[in-house]
Amino acid sequence: MSMNRLGLICGVMLGMTGVASAADKQPKVKLATLAPKGTSYHQILQAMGEKWRQAPGGGVQLIIYTDGTMGGEADMVRRMRIGQLQAAMLTVGGLAEIDDSVKCLQNIPMAFRSIDELDYVSGKLRPLFEKKFLEKGYVILFWGDAGWVRFFSRRPARHPADLKKMKMFVGSGDTQTSDIMKSLGYQPVSLEAMDILPGLQTGLIDATPSTPFYALAGQFYGPAPHMLEINWVPLVGGTVIAKKVWDGLSAETRAAMQQAAHEASEQIEVRSRAENAEAVAAMVKRGLQVHPLTPELETEWVKLAESVYPTIRGKIVPAAMFDEVMRLLQEYRAAPKP
Repeated sequence: MSMNRLGLICGVMLGMTGVASAADKQPKVKLATLAPKGTSYHQILQAMGEKWRQAPGGGVQLIIYTDGTMGGEADMVRRMRIGQLQAAMLTVGGLAEIDDSVKCLQNIPMAFRSIDELDYVSGKLRPLFEKKFLEKGYVILFWGDAGWVRFFSRRPARHPADLKKMKMFVGSGDTQTSDIMKSLGYQPVSLEAMDILPGLQTGLIDATPSTPFYALAGQFYGPAPHMLEINWVPLVGGTVIAKKVWDGLSAETRAAMQQAAHEASEQIEVRSRAENAEAVAAMVKRGLQVHPLTPELETEWVKLAESVYPTIRGKIVPAAMFDEVMRLLQEYRAAPKP
């Protein structure tokens, strides 16, 4: 081998070592999510991570754990508290493990009549939430929603009474919702989110609330081929990072990360809302039966939802936050619309 060729190889190897060394020096942020690998959520997080890596001031390596491989959302929060994770993309169920004020966006069934109402109320409340989370040691990088939660079941469930005959999925550890459901004559079964599909397949549960996109990704429509087209609650979430990790980064790195997170939030919101409609169409082609909500049926479901408001207020959703959501909804509905 010539000296020139040997020199070239050594130069390339040294260059590669330099790149690896620079990457090794970057702080690592391990982020967990229930989102399935390869979905738009995962892809958008990956794109955000690439922008973080190239951020001025040193950048950050983002390591993403999908599919609930770090456990349920309560497990993710626990892992952040002990430093095994530094960040997580969570639904309200997980965010409430940090501060329960956020429950007002997702735990008041049929309160929101449209996504526009949700956008208005959440926009007004986010500064308050972000202040509360900061006090608890977490920075909210971005918010988002994944559309409406609907009911998927093994048998048709058009009326509220139909679900009383079925075993319904409830998130693991959500004893408050379980207690309310039992008081109304329903049969809640507490499971982790990753156990929904096997639960439906084995008959451990007969029905589950889910967004269409997540039902398609999780293949719930197979054992549960009936969907009630109800806007039960919006699936709201946010991505958080531990404040002590955030504070350890340079100001210019944080600014670039925040900008990339903001762009990710916009992409997730647009993509998720569109993908829910696409998911329903895809599942219908594979045998899903969609049961529309007639005005008469809607009246039944609203009556059921409102009957539990006195219990939800103060027990599940902090009373002050429940009242503020209702006030903001009245404010929005009373305002003239273009």
